Amino acid sequence: MFKGVEESKIQISELMLPSNTNFGGKIHGGYILKLMDQIAFACASKHSGSYCVTASVDKVNFLNPIEVGELVTMKASVNYVGKSSMVVGIRVEAENIQTGKKKHCNSSYFTMVAINKKGSTETVPGLKLTSKIEAKRFIKALKRRESENDRNSTLDKIYKNVEEHLHLLKACRVQIEFK
Repeated sequence: MFKGVEESKIQISELMLPSNTNFGGKIHGGYILKLMDQIAFACASKHSGSYCVTASVDKVNFLNPIEVGELVTMKASVNYVGKSSMVVGIRVEAENIQTGKKKHCNSSYFTMVAINKKGSTETVPGLKLTSKIEAKRFIKALKRRESENDRNSTLDKIYKNVEEHLHLLKACRVQIEFK
């Protein structure tokens, strides 16, 4: 069984309130991450027809601050599916509702896993790609997975034999005093 990307797309909008600010008076990044996790869950569950859990979150860069009174819109779609996992791409924009000016605040990728009632992983429907942009997003997700595997392998080697990599610290602001 295959489902199209459009079948599970989700968009939510929420007005940002003073109760969600950080000490600097901007909307707290943790609050935005919470909303992103919720939309990732909804999108993945809609695609899979199952309960889903967050397995990982790819890099989150906060590009622009979000102000109180701005309307935040999040758009989510399934970009990739494995056997039981899905990568949900999320774009966050904030709009000044008085001027209509919009700004891109962040984008991220949440890896979600479908779980059955027994707590085991569940196979998800395949993804029907109907446009070049959908194919591009799927391929980019594949490449991110490959890069992550390569990165993990490299970091494991460093962890197992740090002595071979200490030369990398010569140009860094560190003082080494092993005991």
